[in-house]
Amino acid sequence: MGQFSSFRDFYPFYLGEHVNRTCRRLHFVGSCGVLVLLALALWNRNGWFVLGALVCGYGFAWVGHFFFEKNRPATFKYPFYSFVGDWVMFKDILTGRIRF
Repeated sequence: MGQFSSFRDFYPFYLGEHVNRTCRRLHFVGSCGVLVLLALALWNRNGWFVLGALVCGYGFAWVGHFFFEKNRPATFKYPFYSFVGDWVMFKDILTGRIRF
């Protein structure tokens, strides 16, 4: 996966790409939207909500990066690690490990 041999090696880099508080908040809001939209997809048995979840999650995150963090999302270079990083950061925000 590029220059990182494991997610453990990647995650500090990932957090360094998310030092802006507004960017982290946008990631968090986008992730909450993803969870709601996936629940709606299951509840309504409608795949369009899955597409909405993708747009919501990446849309909020990319706005955070382009307009607040002023960097390029790690998704473009490390798609798998970045996806996992989004959810680990979400969990870390929920548990208070990362400041919201």
